Amino acid sequence: MKLFITGIGTDVGKTIASAIITEALEADYWKPIQAGDLGNSDSHKIKCFLSNEKTVIHSNSYALNTAASPHLAAELDGITIDLNKIIEPKTENHLVVEGAGGVFVPLNANDCVIDLIQPDYKVIVVSRHYLGSINHTLLTIEALQNRKITLAGIVFSGDDPDSYRDKATEEIILNKTGLKCIGRIVQEPYFDQNVIKEYADLFREDLLQLQ
Repeated sequence: MKLFITGIGTDVGKTIASAIITEALEADYWKPIQAGDLGNSDSHKIKCFLSNEKTVIHSNSYALNTAASPHLAAELDGITIDLNKIIEPKTENHLVVEGAGGVFVPLNANDCVIDLIQPDYKVIVVSRHYLGSINHTLLTIEALQNRKITLAGIVFSGDDPDSYRDKATEEIILNKTGLKCIGRIVQEPYFDQNVIKEYADLFREDLLQLQ
């Protein structure tokens, strides 16, 4: 099973969700494009979050120096991102693929993150609770559906999942899209291996049903 993790924007919790999903499935992990923070990249963070010994973390196809939109970060590095050079790693294991930002983050003059999603991928959308997130979530999902991309479900990330507003947000999104809620991530004081493992145990059953 190959799962592509995307978000409704930047800093919505994709990497934490990716860590939980990777740990739950003891899957391999791959972030095709990393822009900036190369000394503490998302791949580094995933490695620190995991406690299983099966996961292989595959190298980025592009590791760009500047924390910016990939098209700009690549330009500043004097290169152009070429989709033909983004080659999926070979593995017999489940594979979790983490995108960069939202689905229409540009990679070059023509391609966006959505163009990284292969026909055999199932997409999990990470939606973070904030004012405007309903619109951003529905737009993301409609864009994926218009491309005939398979959607596996939604992971919600927010400050207070018990609040009336957050419950109402989740309810309207799920009702309008018909998608499954794979899990919810609370704004924890911190995330470490133990916290990630606890969430992985909660997510595992729903994830295994996606096969």
